[in-house]
Amino acid sequence: MGLPRLQLFEFNDLDWVGTDLRDTIIESLSRGLRWGRTLHGLVEPFARFLDQAGTRRVLDVCAGAGGPAQILTEEFRRAGREPPELLLTDLFPRAAAWARLARVESAVSAHPEPVDATAIPAALGEGRARMIVNAFHHFPPELAARIVQDAVRARAPIWISEPFDRSPLMFLSFAPFGLAALLANPALSPERTLGKALLSWGPLLPLSLSISAWDGFVSTLRAYEEPELRAMVEPSGEGYRWTYGTYAYALGGRGYYFYGVPT
Repeated sequence: MGLPRLQLFEFNDLDWVGTDLRDTIIESLSRGLRWGRTLHGLVEPFARFLDQAGTRRVLDVCAGAGGPAQILTEEFRRAGREPPELLLTDLFPRAAAWARLARVESAVSAHPEPVDATAIPAALGEGRARMIVNAFHHFPPELAARIVQDAVRARAPIWISEPFDRSPLMFLSFAPFGLAALLANPALSPERTLGKALLSWGPLLPLSLSISAWDGFVSTLRAYEEPELRAMVEPSGEGYRWTYGTYAYALGGRGYYFYGVPT
């Protein structure tokens, strides 16, 4: 029997966590995902999803700071494929980060207003598939189900993927890349501050290491497994074809993807 899913907290979700600490965690995570080529294995299944969906336009409904979207487009280009057109949205838009990304990546644009993933406006979602990359584990089951149900009501294709399954040891495959990214962050961050330097190079390094390790460990315990995902879509998923798969990356890492396309 596998581990039960636990809806624990992650520090980067908490309102009282300071900007420098939150940005250090998020920036280090994104850079670690890039250096570890953690999303490389998604290119082929995501391309199949787009072919089945019949669109190259995608709504990133939980874009965060835009890191996964940028990495996915980079991996498409490395594979010799034209990346899809990604429109970034979030309930809490990161306008400055999105603007920086849009300047360097032509396949990415952003919607500056808050967007609730459980109630996507029809005009925004029309003609677009939806994707949630590296974020679905943040949502408790009821909210996660509502996100999927909103896509089904709109007859929108939906893609969900995570770079880990519910195994705490999976985080160890990412840890070397995450640690290197954390130590390099003050020099590579687009917004360099004294606080970020102290968190990576100074007396606050043990704090940022502990918080990063906690968030990574908790992320694996919050991950959904295939039976839970299929149970989530069963009440409202008629008329859809649902596909589940896994992919591998460096140092024994394993992620999953789950997508639905209207039939």
